[in-house]
Amino acid sequence: MRSPFVPEDIARFVDLGQLAACGAHDRVACVARTLDLGTDGYMSTIWTFDAASGESRRFTTGEHGDNAPTWSPDGATLAFVSPRTGAPQVHLIAADGGEARALTRLAQGAGSPTWSPDGRQLLVTSAVALDLESREAGREAEAFPPPDAPEVAWRLPYKSDGVGYLLKRAFHLFMVDAQSGNERRLTRGPFDVLSACWSPDGRSVAFTRTRAGREAHRTDLWRLDLDDGRETQLTHDIAAVMSPAWSPDGTRIVFAGGRTEGSAQARLYLADLREGSVRQLAHDDLEVASATVLHWTPDSRALLLVVATHACQHVVRVDATTGDVTPLLTGERHIAELAVSRNHLVYFSESASTPRELCAADLDGRNERRLSFMNAWWDERTEITAEIRRFDVPDGAGGRETIEGWVVRAAGTKGPTKLMIEAHGGPNSFALLGYPWNTYWNVLCSRGWTICVPHAVGSTSFGRRFAERLNGHWGELDFPQFLAVLDALQADGIADDRAVIAGKSYGGYLSAWAIGHTDRFRAAIVAAPVANLESHLGTSDGGYYSQPYTLHGERHIEAERYHELSPVTHIHLCKTPTLFLQGKEDERCPRGQSEELFTAVMRQTTTPAEMVMYPGGDHHLYETGKPSHRLDVVKRMVAWVERWTS
Repeated sequence: MRSPFVPEDIARFVDLGQLAACGAHDRVACVARTLDLGTDGYMSTIWTFDAASGESRRFTTGEHGDNAPTWSPDGATLAFVSPRTGAPQVHLIAADGGEARALTRLAQGAGSPTWSPDGRQLLVTSAVALDLESREAGREAEAFPPPDAPEVAWRLPYKSDGVGYLLKRAFHLFMVDAQSGNERRLTRGPFDVLSACWSPDGRSVAFTRTRAGREAHRTDLWRLDLDDGRETQLTHDIAAVMSPAWSPDGTRIVFAGGRTEGSAQARLYLADLREGSVRQLAHDDLEVASATVLHWTPDSRALLLVVATHACQHVVRVDATTGDVTPLLTGERHIAELAVSRNHLVYFSESASTPRELCAADLDGRNERRLSFMNAWWDERTEITAEIRRFDVPDGAGGRETIEGWVVRAAGTKGPTKLMIEAHGGPNSFALLGYPWNTYWNVLCSRGWTICVPHAVGSTSFGRRFAERLNGHWGELDFPQFLAVLDALQADGIADDRAVIAGKSYGGYLSAWAIGHTDRFRAAIVAAPVANLESHLGTSDGGYYSQPYTLHGERHIEAERYHELSPVTHIHLCKTPTLFLQGKEDERCPRGQSEELFTAVMRQTTTPAEMVMYPGGDHHLYETGKPSHRLDVVKRMVAWVERWTS
């Protein structure tokens, strides 16, 4: 007999990530992250798995928060980052186990280790202190200022969600000897190095970095020749460059990139070092999944990567000459963090009905099998089903179109049920299916609810035009589609009239928009919203460049649109009991956005409302916040919607 999901299950869930493989063998490593409600903290443990046999081994104790594993080229040594000796430093441990030894001794710690092709060196990043009065010159300081020092801002961005004030430091690239730990500084200047990879001959490094100057949110691809220290900028007109990977023959570098600043969609690009050219690879609607790693085949003829398509994430092979795309691993699920071992594709797989686990397949995608069983307890809980449904909705131009959406409920659920219709973030994104993001789905489904997440116009993974059509029309085009989905679910006997709406980030925007434009929902949950487009532009860490893209202009030019499309403009019409949830240190959608809405509801209406602030919480409160806060969020959400639908 299965038991229902409960909020406390978050303490049982093992979140897998940071996958590492090596072409020399079929052993892979990953990080298993768990939370401890007793200490209100987290533990990170490195595990190893054999992709051929499935044999698993707990490789580190997890007492120190071990992260970022990466294998040496010969597979004999695993490097990882751990704060066990103070500041996070790179440690090394033999593949057959034993005691780890600290390698780096950088004062501010080290991160992102990457082995050289010969295994003699590693690239790492580390912070250096900047003189706050140096402005664009980026003059370095001998020490970091005290925590209460004035925070001078002379460029954008000057802050970032989850980090805070940025301008007192820069992240630079260091090369570290794998035996002695001696380091050599490779980059200098008022910019941050974000990622790096070695050339096959080990004589050059490709790296991505922010721009210097007044606006530093754009990123470019650079090449550094280690012999003479010469740096060459390889990209100029691509707004965001990520995940570079050097071809085995040394002639090309492939990377993911965002063409336009403010756009969340990443395409595949190839820099040809012989021709000095950069071009897009594959068709325009091929969308590289967020944070994916790009892998070349050994013959330099093709690439293996994770792409987003119709709100799912699949593994594909892309021909490096023609751009032709061949699907290798598909399904109604999310595949993440692809790695390639000697004989296998290795990756995480998850859906709304199954927890994230490690899987492996042959290099051609055949013979898929599961390697890990970290979340076997899931099978003791209510069986959850998740399916993609299609809905006929208005297209905003007097016609009709078909959109898709996830419908999630307990297996065997019959008849009309209570319904939570959820708006995903972005809006240029799609529903994330991982349990840490949606813990309350499982609890509500266990109690007889149905969850629906529509992928309305503006969602990515359905083609560029579908995503960009929402620009300048937030709420106006997508919310009518949400109402059409609600109508369809009620007409089909899936949902009754006990419907609620919920959402976080842009989902919070759309939930707030909904309660100012309809009274069809019994309750609403508005989390970390965009409430006032005018104030959000200047107070968010990225609003100053993302909103001009999504609203077709700067605030002083499109002032009327900024005002009219702001939920706070219409919130006086709210009749829906609303719970506002907000990380107090959120810099993506700052606390003032929730405060504006809450104050307006309390002052301008008689509608029941509550606001909950979580001290220390950032924009990712749901999935990575303080464990006690995450538990509180789930309990409050469930209690709120059940209170107003009972």
